[in-house]
Amino acid sequence: MLHTSIDFTQPGKQQGFLQVPYSHNLGGWANVMIPVTTVANGKGPTVLVLGGNHGDEYQGQVAAMKLARLLTPDMVTGRIILIPSLNFPAARAATRLSPLDGMNMNRAFPGEPEGCVTSQVAHFLTTVLFPMSDVVIDIHSGGRSMEFVPCSHMHLVPNIDQRRQMLAAMLAWGTDFSFLYADIAGTGLLPVEAENQGKLVVTTELGGGECIPANVHRIAQDGLRNVLIHVGLLRGVVQTRESLGKPPTILTQALNREDYLLAPESGIFEICVDLGGAVVKGDIVGYIHHLERPDRDPEPIVAQSSGYLITIRAPCLTQQGDCVAVIAKQVSLDEVMKS
Repeated sequence: MLHTSIDFTQPGKQQGFLQVPYSHNLGGWANVMIPVTTVANGKGPTVLVLGGNHGDEYQGQVAAMKLARLLTPDMVTGRIILIPSLNFPAARAATRLSPLDGMNMNRAFPGEPEGCVTSQVAHFLTTVLFPMSDVVIDIHSGGRSMEFVPCSHMHLVPNIDQRRQMLAAMLAWGTDFSFLYADIAGTGLLPVEAENQGKLVVTTELGGGECIPANVHRIAQDGLRNVLIHVGLLRGVVQTRESLGKPPTILTQALNREDYLLAPESGIFEICVDLGGAVVKGDIVGYIHHLERPDRDPEPIVAQSSGYLITIRAPCLTQQGDCVAVIAKQVSLDEVMKS
């Protein structure tokens, strides 16, 4: 069963590990050791910051590591818990899924106390860290599989007060786009477990790929800090897009299966629309070229709805059934808050 030497009730700064028992061919009494930092000072919210839910998504890992080094108790009102590389085996291997058990951390909840490594970590969050937290921030990007317009995002939770708080925190990230999304690839998501416990949950999709531009790192780090100020954890003045001289965030949603375009055949994917560009239903957004039969006309990928191209597949080589693009339609704040 997972063990940690961190005492989450104590004030001050602590750095340690979540230790998960794991035996391998050259280690009978080995542990997977997941770094964790907590900084606590006085009364205030408890904020759990997670990077590396998928190991090949680095923006959040870097942002959380930098905060873990920077923060001192006098900078905090309340308590922050930072786990930069939640799926630590995957982060070390630069993979989406854990190489130890093949599991997707973001499909492992609520987890099992005596399960495999990924399941034990999920269970610890479900039963220990989520209950003590007021805010859960889970920083994602597209990893090696997808390239996103950098955006903060959230689910449309049924509780209106919770939704209002999540919407305000999502917008505090300050991205050009914000994105309301649906789950078309299964259950067991980390954000859903935290939402079901009534937490204010903020998530992101900040670009993608293994080469991360400096501006995307800035979006990750500046946005995270602004959200922490917004929820009252860090001292400071909240920056708004208006105060920075920027236009309002473009609020989008993709809640229907037809918004998620899947490859009908395997081949080489060609995107024909710029990321973040406007798309009209019926537009061709890309093609699948037939690797073995270049004499055949490519298979068109046709938009089934109108909106913005919010993400595209990153690797050109594509298998049948892979998601190659997502079209998200623009919505208003009033539409988001409708019950």
